[in-house]
Amino acid sequence: MHTLKIDLNCDLGESFGAYALGNDEAILEHISSANIACGFHAGDPAVMRRTVELALEKGVAIGAHPGLPDLVGFGRREMSITPAEAFNITVYQIGALAAFVKATGGVLHHVKPHGALYNMVAVNEGLADAIAEAVYKVHPEVILYGLAGSALIRAGEKLGIGTASEVFADRTYQPNGTLTSRNQPDALIKDDHEAVQQVLRMVKERKVRTQQGQEISIKADTICIHGDGPHALSFAQLIQDALQKEEIIVEAFSLNT
Repeated sequence: MHTLKIDLNCDLGESFGAYALGNDEAILEHISSANIACGFHAGDPAVMRRTVELALEKGVAIGAHPGLPDLVGFGRREMSITPAEAFNITVYQIGALAAFVKATGGVLHHVKPHGALYNMVAVNEGLADAIAEAVYKVHPEVILYGLAGSALIRAGEKLGIGTASEVFADRTYQPNGTLTSRNQPDALIKDDHEAVQQVLRMVKERKVRTQQGQEISIKADTICIHGDGPHALSFAQLIQDALQKEEIIVEAFSLNT
């Protein structure tokens, strides 16, 4: 019988200056990959360095998490940007995080866009191509994380970059495979048991039930859990325990598996 493996990733390093957000050190015990904010939507140089150090101590794969230049809106508000601007802000942010990774003796594992930028490149081919090109030209060996079935995954595949199709533990889905907008009711799954069952189905059966009740197929290479909610740590523990009970191995995504 083939052993199932899954990557469990979380957005970290989202504190800024005097403001502390999340419980990064504790959550790192329960995940295999960390997406570290690069200073545009959250994070700052001190936070980036500390988060990279913590991830290396815990043996967690490190990814750059570039977002829109919107600290006030936490990168969750859409901005009208050109592909050239998308390319430039992505190169800038990957470069910043990669420098801290190198200075700390680590290796950059992946790149995953954040928030509104993530959702924009899931459906906008031009912006997706720009993000993929930025990754390809700066660090072609890293893995590009994107929404399963999205324009970003297709853009990465066109350039020959390794890609990881991402699914979400606590978000609801639309019939076309996109996430329900946070502006809509029921965008977030608030029942932990329901979220766990969604995760197990996506990993074991490669299916998910949409907000409208339809069953759709989905590819799950990596699962995102959010690190900024009030119950983020207990939720991370719950997901990890559920996967272990099903004998599903949690480890960083690799193109060789």
